[in-house]
Order: sequence, then C-alpha cells, then structure tokens
Amino acid sequence: MIFHKQKSYKKKSLLAAFLLLGMQVYAQDAKLPTRWTEQVQKAEVPLNEYPRPQLQRTDWLCLNGKWDYIGGKSAPDALHPQSAASFDRVDQQILVPYCPESFLSGIQKKQEINLWYRRIFELPASWDGKEVLINFGAVDHDATVFINGKKVGSHSGGYDAFSFNITSYLIKGRNTIVVAAHDLNDGKTPSGKNGPRGDYTFSSGIWQTVWLEPVSRTHIKSIKLLPDVDGQRLKVLVNTSSGCSVTAIALNDGREVSQAKAASGTYFYLPVKKPELWSPEHPFLYDLKITLHNSDGKITDQVTSYFGMRDITLAKLNGVVRPFINGKFMMQLGLLDQGYWPDGILTAPTEEALKFDIEYTKNAGYNLIRKHMKTEPQRFYYWADKLGLLVWQDMPAIWYQNEDTTVTRRVFRKELKAIIDDHYNSPSIITWVPFNENWGAFDVKNLTAWVKQYDPSRLVNGNSGFNNNPNYQKAYGDPGNGDYVDTHIYVGPYGASVPDDKRAASLGEFGGVGLFVRGHMWPVENNAYEYESTQSALTDRYVFLLDRVEQLMKYKGLSVAIYTQTTDVEHEVNGVLTYDRKVEKMETKRIKEANQAVIQSGHKMNQ
Repeated sequence: MIFHKQKSYKKKSLLAAFLLLGMQVYAQDAKLPTRWTEQVQKAEVPLNEYPRPQLQRTDWLCLNGKWDYIGGKSAPDALHPQSAASFDRVDQQILVPYCPESFLSGIQKKQEINLWYRRIFELPASWDGKEVLINFGAVDHDATVFINGKKVGSHSGGYDAFSFNITSYLIKGRNTIVVAAHDLNDGKTPSGKNGPRGDYTFSSGIWQTVWLEPVSRTHIKSIKLLPDVDGQRLKVLVNTSSGCSVTAIALNDGREVSQAKAASGTYFYLPVKKPELWSPEHPFLYDLKITLHNSDGKITDQVTSYFGMRDITLAKLNGVVRPFINGKFMMQLGLLDQGYWPDGILTAPTEEALKFDIEYTKNAGYNLIRKHMKTEPQRFYYWADKLGLLVWQDMPAIWYQNEDTTVTRRVFRKELKAIIDDHYNSPSIITWVPFNENWGAFDVKNLTAWVKQYDPSRLVNGNSGFNNNPNYQKAYGDPGNGDYVDTHIYVGPYGASVPDDKRAASLGEFGGVGLFVRGHMWPVENNAYEYESTQSALTDRYVFLLDRVEQLMKYKGLSVAIYTQTTDVEHEVNGVLTYDRKVEKMETKRIKEANQAVIQSGHKMNQ
C-alpha cells in the first residue's frame, strides 16, 4: 500500500488554522513520557496518516490538531444538545485526537462527562462542486456534530467509526465545526478497562482521527471482502450512495491479477487463481482498486484497498480438535495487548508508536496478539496485516449488565455488530471474543452463536477465561459452544483447558510475572501475580513456562497460549516491555528462541 501525502495547499491551510487557534502550552509534566511524547508536543497535525487503509482516497484533509474546548461537569449538556454551545469566552484548547484525560491532549483533565470541541476550517478551492464527508475514527461515547451552528447528526458508540455528509451545511470561506460528546462512563455502555470497574484511567470524547474528504454524489460508502481460498476467489460487496456499476481489479505488485464488474450493492466474485496465501510467516497482501461508473460510463469514485487470502477453521489433527490456518495446524502463541499509553491513554502518540508494539511482538517471535478490552484505529490492523500477526479481537465489556437490561444489553449487541463490521476485512483478525472472564456477561451462548452466524469465516471464543469471575455477579461460565474451551491460569500454564469433541483448547491468559524497573513505572503502588528480581531471572522463568506450554500442546491438546502482557499498564508491572516502551524487561533474543521453538514444534505435528 502507498499512503499519499496531503498536497501543499492542504499543509498551508492546516498551518494557517493552527496559527489562528494559537499555540498550546503544556502546563503539566508527563507522569511517564514515552520516546514519542516530545514529538507530539511539537506536531502541528498529529497522526496525519490516512486513517482508513482499506478504503482509501487520495484527496482528504486531516482535522487533527488544536481545537477550542469546553469540558467537565459544569459544561452544557452534550447528550441531547438542541444547539451548539457558545465558545465566545473560551481560551482553552485541546490537541485532537487525544482524550482530555491524557497528557498529550494538553489539558489533562479528570473524568469528563460533557465535552465540547470547536474547529474552524476552510475547504480547498479544488473541492468546489464536490460532496464533503466528515469522518470520525471513534468518539466516546455519544457524539453530536454541528456545522455552522446547524445539527448534522448524532452517533452512539465509543469504538466504531462514523461519517456524515456535511455538504448542505457548508458556506464559502471559513466554516465552523462543533462536536458535542457525552460520556457518563457508568459501565452501562461498552467500556472495557475504561469503565467504573476497570483498572485504568478513564477516558472520554474524541480519541481517533477526524478528517474531511471530497466525494461525488455517487460514491463508495463501504466495502466487504471475504477470501475464499478453496474457491480461489475473493467475495466482494461494494455499498454505494446510489446505484451504479462497479469495477474491481486485484493487483500483485502493480500487475493485474484479475478484474470483475458488477452492480453496486450486490455480492460478486473476483478470481484469484493459485492464490498466494497470507500467514504470519508470509503476510502477503494483494492490492485492490475499486472504481464506480455512472450510467454514461463516467468515473464517479475510486478507492484503493487490499486483501489477504487465508482461511481459519477447526479440524482434527491426530484425533484432537485444533485451529487450522490455510489447511494446517498452527500453534498460536501471543501476548495480551491492552493498547494503553502513559501519555495518550487509549491513543498511541504517533504512527511509529502504534506500529512499535506490533513490531516488537513480531520480532520477539510471537505470532498472535489478543487485543484486550478495546479496539484500535484501522491503521493498527493494517500493520498487523502487513507485518503478519494474528489478532484475537475482544469486545469491550459492559459492567452493570444486570441494571436496565433492556437498554444496556441492546447497546452491547449494537456495538458488537458495529465493531465486527468495522474490522471485517482485516485478514489478521481470526477470532472474535465477545466476553472475558464473565465481565458483564449475559446470554453468552446465544451471543456466541450469533457472532458465529454473523461471521462464519472466523472462529469465536465466547467467554475467554470462563473459570474466572468478578465478585459482583454470578458466573455465566462455559457457554459450551463456540470454537474454543478457554481458561485463564495465573501463573500457569498447568490447569489449562483441554479440547472437547467440538472445540479447541486455549489458554487465553497466563504468566503475569512482574519485574520492577526503577524510573519506568507509573507513579502508583505497582503489582503483578508473581515477581522476579532481575531481567535474567524473569527470562529464565519465561523460558521455563514456555517449555511447559510445549508439553501441553504436544500431549494435552493445547492450541493457543497468550502471555500477560505486552507492556506494563499503570499499576501492573507484568509486561514484557515497560509502560513507556523504553525497556525490554526480558532478554528478547532468548524469548524469541523459546517462542519459535514452540511454534515450530507445532508445525512438525502436521507431518
């Protein structure tokens, strides 16, 4: 994939807007800066890479940067705003897309409930005659958008992307956008570790990129891609704003592989003869170009995308049910990845930082990430696709699922579907995890079956760690369906699940052994399940644990093992990396050797 830089006039417009809004002074010191903190403080437009790699246009305008801000409990109601708040006397600014609770936002508030953002922008002259979309990667939790004082629309959901067509609200010259965000953070909407029973700093409001792009009246709204390895084809659906014809071209290193034409809004197939398969060892991606034509043959929209040809199924190997990728068993060995940052909280400071955790995991010999209790921007999954890491995607938990069940459970179901839709096209994602350790769990068996029916191309782990249970509700336990029987064992790994006649065995979490690294810890009382005193001792302990994992894989049917965790997170010091990502807490060369030995041992079982 090639990511096009914005044109020079865009940079000038952004710089002008930045200067108009004024420079933000960081009045507080970062509690624990990362290697990217200072870079963000100097950035005019942070995180300015195109946010949606699988539906990418060349012309766009990033709105990340300084916005006027009103927030806190005394701010105007933002849940059902009748009009945009007044910003006449506001002198506070926030750096979007970092949440107001983060250091990188420039304001570092405590939990906010009502949040108001304002930004002034001008459209490039070349956009005249075009429709204009405003896109949001994610806003927590309820958002209402105003353009030039008029309400454009609202969206509910803290983890999925949304867009509005703002063309009819625009005027010549300077335009004003106001975003009202409301987030009670009361545990009655999906919030994961960010909720009232979660472990970490609350966050709210805008936390992913905001951007504008020009389109024709007839344009692509979404695409759905499903690899069919056995059929040597890609199943494609192109949803558009109105009916038109679609041309899809698959490319390998710029060379056309195949081409297909169809009507928009209908499924069609793109042949991929003798497909080059995607896997962690060989993360091959085909490029994809999709073009829309109106009735007279004129091009109305064109986007670039990509896809990977791979499948994931359950099958028996020597009588044991195991997950098969591209027709062979692959031991899945990975890290629990929470995706928190000491300076950005839910938002990685930079693109380099977002990529860093994936690169480290890959370089340390793992082939899997379990993205725990949150989602990430689309670019995270692009790098997992590009670099070759399998992903288990958790659904962020609700907490008070027994209160107002008609509302809270409906919200959970709606947002679970939205998250699956958002990330459906990424070949790296091989498993959906609706619930973790009975947190907010309800109707698990039916929800597991629904996810499996809604996306039969992936595996489903209905309740990872069903053996654990929060003390505030009765354990739902093992739903008995889905594709995995999954326990969490700390420190483990003995006690892990064994497969049954229909499901593979997964050790969804284990390890959690801590190491104190002075000068690189969050300033609170730190803890872990157990501790080692030195890097060498922690490495020895890890290698010993992996030897045991291999025994379970070979003789007890274990197929997945996920170590806790990628990095320290606030009070937890059981990461493979420190929270600031500056220190490797184990000897990476040795853990890579141990990881690869287990994975290769799994490969040999196919012989």
